[in-house]
Amino acid sequence: MQMTRHHGEAGRDLARIAVFAALIVVLGTVTIPVPGGVPITAQTLGVMLAGAVLGPRLAPLSVLLVLVLAAVGLPVLAGGRGGVGVFVGPTAGYLLGWVVGVIVVGLLVHGGRLTWWRVAAGTVLGGILAVYACGIPVQALVLGTDLVPTALSSLVFLPGDLIKAACATVLTLALRRAYPRAFGARAPLASTSVRAA
Repeated sequence: MQMTRHHGEAGRDLARIAVFAALIVVLGTVTIPVPGGVPITAQTLGVMLAGAVLGPRLAPLSVLLVLVLAAVGLPVLAGGRGGVGVFVGPTAGYLLGWVVGVIVVGLLVHGGRLTWWRVAAGTVLGGILAVYACGIPVQALVLGTDLVPTALSSLVFLPGDLIKAACATVLTLALRRAYPRAFGARAPLASTSVRAA
């Protein structure tokens, strides 16, 4: 009976990993044009949501699944990109940052009672700062530019990323209330968590 339960839990975990990998891929197809600037994609929103919902153990597996699919040449990254070339280009560090970022998001969000400020902090610190911390140095190295100008040029993405962090916070809390099973075996959301935070 216990073995059956473990198989059932493993199957549910695999399904959750696959669902969020698919979500990350689908959100990569959503592009918001910015006049005179670089288009904003929603793919990192999927990364933030994976970390917030799946937690630090399963979320990296979801991101790694997307990266493996990209490595074998499937066009699963924003703009229909794929192939091993993306892992040696200027955005390679950001892809690594997704893995680090979802772990940070998961640790912060799942580190205690689910509150709006915990989710918001997780998505900003993990989904933005951790990703930038990995992505900017690699981008500067690949492009042969100095770190400070590269970091300053990356600030064009910050407003869009902050909007995605806010969306991820709202969606995570809404999903927790509507479908708590998406979060696995996590303890129930306290009814006063949003009010008390």
